[in-house]
Amino acid sequence: MADALQKVALVTGANQGLGLALVRALCSALGMGSTVYLAARDMGRGEAACALLQREGLSPALIQLDIADAASVSAAADEIKARHGGIDIVIQNAAARITRETPQTDQVARFVDTNNHGTLRIIEAFVPLLRDNARFIVVASSFGSLRHLDPRLHARFDSPGLTLDDIEHAMDDFAAATRAGSAREAGWPDWINVPSKIGQVASVRVLARDRSEEFRRRGILVNAACPGLVDTEASRPWFADMSKAATPDEAARDLVWLATLPAGSEEPYGVLVRHRKPYPWT
Repeated sequence: MADALQKVALVTGANQGLGLALVRALCSALGMGSTVYLAARDMGRGEAACALLQREGLSPALIQLDIADAASVSAAADEIKARHGGIDIVIQNAAARITRETPQTDQVARFVDTNNHGTLRIIEAFVPLLRDNARFIVVASSFGSLRHLDPRLHARFDSPGLTLDDIEHAMDDFAAATRAGSAREAGWPDWINVPSKIGQVASVRVLARDRSEEFRRRGILVNAACPGLVDTEASRPWFADMSKAATPDEAARDLVWLATLPAGSEEPYGVLVRHRKPYPWT
């Protein structure tokens, strides 16, 4: 990684909730000489979030980035490359929300395009910018395990020769089946969040496998991360008991630990990490 006083970090979906907490924690952990980009789809909300952190004595940098918009992702990557030449920490945290009030058949296309195709957009735009000893993290959850998926579908996310494009096709097939009302018959879970998280973790695993020789040689660590149950506006509608949920700042600690593992660290690599330990894939 670059010198400790010259790190460049990016957190997507960072104007509120866990993303904002991650920016706060990274600003504190990396120190005055670092640049921590608070990426927001809406610049007004991003400016308000930066102002909040500035009142706390921190100095995040704001960048516009909508993971559902390929041009926006490319523009952000180009801007960071022009300013810094590369990047040390990428945390793909942005995600679309789903609501109870709207049928999942009406939400699945946008959900998959944002959370899964958006993750691929971040991979394609920012992996080429990773410096030696960089850390690349996709925020997922413990739902991103094959144990939550019908065995008939396991090969769509875990098989020899599987590519990132294959995973995107699987997610598109899932979205189409959900819209058509045939998802349950095909073995897909009822809650659209589960296949989406499995797809995200599968993408991290394939990326880590395909680039293993290079990443190992250069000290780059690529992982998915489960922050656990976090008390945010996005999660409250889905869980009746939030008494044991972590605050965003509490949840951010383990993710920032993963993002700031020192140079020379070899593990964890290519896995889903929960509470600083690998979480089972199967």
